[in-house]
Amino acid sequence: MARQHEFDVIVVGGGLVGASLALALADSGKAVALLEGQNAQFDQLEQGWDARIYAVSPANRRFLERLQAWPDSSRLGTIASMDVRGDAGGRLQFAASDVGESALAWIAENRWMLAALWRRLAESSITCLTGVRPVQLECSATAACLTLDDGRPLTAALVVGADGANSRLRQQCGLQASVKPYGHSGVVANFACERPHGDIARQWFTGDSILAWLPMAGNRISMVWSTSDPQRLLDMDHDTLAETVAAAGNHELGALQLLTPAVAFPLRLIQPESVISQRVALVGDAAHTVHPLAGQGVNTGFQDAEQLARLLATATDVSEYLILRRYERERREAVKTMQLACDALFQLFHARQPGVSWLRNTGLTLTNRLSVLKRQFVRHAMGV
Repeated sequence: MARQHEFDVIVVGGGLVGASLALALADSGKAVALLEGQNAQFDQLEQGWDARIYAVSPANRRFLERLQAWPDSSRLGTIASMDVRGDAGGRLQFAASDVGESALAWIAENRWMLAALWRRLAESSITCLTGVRPVQLECSATAACLTLDDGRPLTAALVVGADGANSRLRQQCGLQASVKPYGHSGVVANFACERPHGDIARQWFTGDSILAWLPMAGNRISMVWSTSDPQRLLDMDHDTLAETVAAAGNHELGALQLLTPAVAFPLRLIQPESVISQRVALVGDAAHTVHPLAGQGVNTGFQDAEQLARLLATATDVSEYLILRRYERERREAVKTMQLACDALFQLFHARQPGVSWLRNTGLTLTNRLSVLKRQFVRHAMGV
């Protein structure tokens, strides 16, 4: 049995990926602590809407259901099909029904999923420390020691960094990362729609930006607009922004009404040289980022958490190098494939060379006509 400040695993970062990892280890017999710099507050959960939304794949819904942390359906949207448009007439449409399924993904607000995870954490054996942050990490052959900003020292056999794209833990343990800025920011906001969205995720590649409308619960959508000029959108008043977004989507859902103020975040491709170090492993955005055009960022993070938890749950020594190396090896292909695919699509649909526009739009239309390729797209979108 671990003493008060000694643990088998300390997870740094209580967001979706870190919280799911900690919860997945709850029944493993390991002493686990979860550190989160913010205080968990969900007392006004249903007040307004969260601009941060995620498309959760069927595989990751099953993961969260096994943790009994899948949120109730009252504020979940369903993506039953996708409609992708190119910048010069190309079009690709596919649906979950193409492979006999009901949904490609579910759209959920960040705080709605967080609340479900943290409610389960409160019922678990996990030690949750909120409102504190680690300021120093020291790793030795015998233990990892974290010093918190309130002066407390914590020790563990393994520390897992789930502290986001700007991971301080990654920096403190000396893991270098390649950072490729896209020169774009993702602008997000939620809107009420005049017409039903029909559970369709719509996406437009315009040649200089990528606009997505994702179906939320009720007659609402979440917008994600990858653009090189985010300030133009951020400076608009509510009505102008709503009309601009509606016009960019050809008014397919009629008039839009802004529900949440627009927020922007920079888009970068982050690839650490390694996601493991002595007594340290990285998960989620600390381990990798991808362009949001495929909506797979949180899905790759959940799969990190599920895979690492599976390996650690039965390990006698959770810091054993071979276990950490196996985690890194098993996740590398899936992560690299997603990063390269999203990066290639971004580059392809922003290329200005002669003939490229025809090529990419013809490719979309041709794929739309080939049922075998479409089924592959559906399976890939569903994470199966």
